[in-house]
Amino acid sequence: MNKDISDLFNYQEKDGVLTLYLSGSFEFFDEYKEKTDFFLFVQKTTAKKIVFKGEGLISWDSAFSSYLYKVIKFSQEKGLIVSYEKLPTSLKSLLDLALAVDRKPEKTQAVKRGILEDIGEKTISFYQIFAKGMAFCGMICRSFGNFFRGRAVVRGVDFVSALDECGPKALLIVSLISFMVGVILAFVGSIQLKTFGAQIYVASLVTIGMIRIMGAIMVGVIMAGRTGASYAATIGTMQVNEELDALKTMGIPSVDFLVLPRIFSLLISMPILVMIADFMGMAGGAFVGTFLLEISPEEYWKYAWSAFGLTNFLVGIFHGIVFGIIISICGCYYGVYCGRNADSVGKATTKAVVSSIVWMIVLTGVITWMCEVLNI
Repeated sequence: MNKDISDLFNYQEKDGVLTLYLSGSFEFFDEYKEKTDFFLFVQKTTAKKIVFKGEGLISWDSAFSSYLYKVIKFSQEKGLIVSYEKLPTSLKSLLDLALAVDRKPEKTQAVKRGILEDIGEKTISFYQIFAKGMAFCGMICRSFGNFFRGRAVVRGVDFVSALDECGPKALLIVSLISFMVGVILAFVGSIQLKTFGAQIYVASLVTIGMIRIMGAIMVGVIMAGRTGASYAATIGTMQVNEELDALKTMGIPSVDFLVLPRIFSLLISMPILVMIADFMGMAGGAFVGTFLLEISPEEYWKYAWSAFGLTNFLVGIFHGIVFGIIISICGCYYGVYCGRNADSVGKATTKAVVSSIVWMIVLTGVITWMCEVLNI
């Protein structure tokens, strides 16, 4: 049987083989009737195999390529053996690529597992994450050793840039938030102290609260959301752009080159920011005490200074140093181990901030317990 659709498009069925002959130019191929007629013929044919021959093809467009793809898929679903080896190489390659993708994948069946299997999987996953984190901390320790031996690959300009980002540029937001925290502490404390007529002790409450823990915590949270996220996003973007691979190819340790300057910058800036936060919090308490509680400035600062102990101050500074280490490690860790796409950068940034805050709270509890045990 032979059927001519047009001068360019005809087919022949013989001995169980349906042959489709293609010749000429198929640009702007939009003959709806010709397409429909051939689909109907394939649907009714008794042939077991369909062969596409395109030795005479001159040119074609994406519409024709899409049509051939649909014909091949339809024939395969009908159970026909399809051969398109005689098509031009470029068109054949395009069809190979299109047919290689399963455009309607079956839904994966959820495998029901027992509770012991779930616990085992979670335990193994936790162990792998913990081991990965410890290995990263080990690389940082080795980089510190190389630095103090003068063997680390660190540029001074990177350190200065990182210090500028997490130091002077963070000063305004730290000062503002700390001042408002001092105001809030004074308000909350005065509500209870008024019942005893002891409003003057608001100065002691705000001073001890800010210099011992609240100043460091507020700076830590601000820097985790500001600087830790920046570290993760910057290094994560370098991972996506394969810049970390380039450093490795050139023999430059990424931990030395990228992580050390950021850790040093936070180690230097965090204690200074904590001190500024302490005094801004005390200033916020003084604002409430002076203008709302009608405490004279001299009296307020007298009680504030009497509550200002060197031990409490140093405990707050120690918290700041610990928080600086945590923020820099978490930010750099999730940046270095970021995925290879843009979505991974966002996830790495989120994980860096969340992990930093969680670890800060955990270590705050540990440090507080140790201070209690040591009577500090």
